Amino acid sequence: SFLILTAACTAMDTPLTTVDQVDLERFMGDWFVIASIPTFAEKNAYAPVETYTLNANGTINAAFGYGKPSNPDVRSEINATGYIKDHDTNAVWGMQFIWPIKADYRIIQLDPEYQVTMIGRNKRDYLWIMARDYPLPQSELNRLMDYARTVGYDTSSLQFTSWQTDVEAAAIYVPSAR
Repeated sequence: SFLILTAACTAMDTPLTTVDQVDLERFMGDWFVIASIPTFAEKNAYAPVETYTLNANGTINAAFGYGKPSNPDVRSEINATGYIKDHDTNAVWGMQFIWPIKADYRIIQLDPEYQVTMIGRNKRDYLWIMARDYPLPQSELNRLMDYARTVGYDTSSLQFTSWQTDVEAAAIYVPSAR
C-alpha cells in the first residue's frame, strides 16, 4: 500500500498531460455531463449540460445548465468565461467564475470525433466526463475512469448524472440545438 500511496502522490505532483490539440470550433456546443467529481454548486445537478460558445474576442462562454431532483422542472444556469492559456494546444484554459480568479481547466481526453471528453485540474480535486450523446457506453466510461486513476484521481468520488443513470427521465432536458 505504501507503493500505491507513493505513486498517487507522485501523480498529483505532476501536471496533468493534456491532449495534443483542440480545434475550438469543433469543441464548442453542448456536452452532456455524464460523471464528475463536482464542485459544490454542481452537486446533485440533474440532467447537467455544459455549453461552450466561442466569443469574438477569443474567450469562451461556458454555461452549465441543470435541474435539481427536488424541482426538476426548473432549470438553473451557472456562467463562466474561459481564457485560453496554452494557444499551441488550446487544451489549457483559465475558467473564471469570479473575477480575478481563473481556475485551472485542462482537456485531458478528447476523442478524434469530438464526441467524448474529460476535463481535469492539476490539483485532481474536480473532474468532468462529458459526451455529445448519452448514455456513455460502459466500456468507454470504464476506460476514462481507468485513465483518471492512472493520473492520480480518486474515482470513488465520481458522481454519475441522470444522463447515465436515469436516461428516460433526463431526456426531457435535451438541449434544443441537439
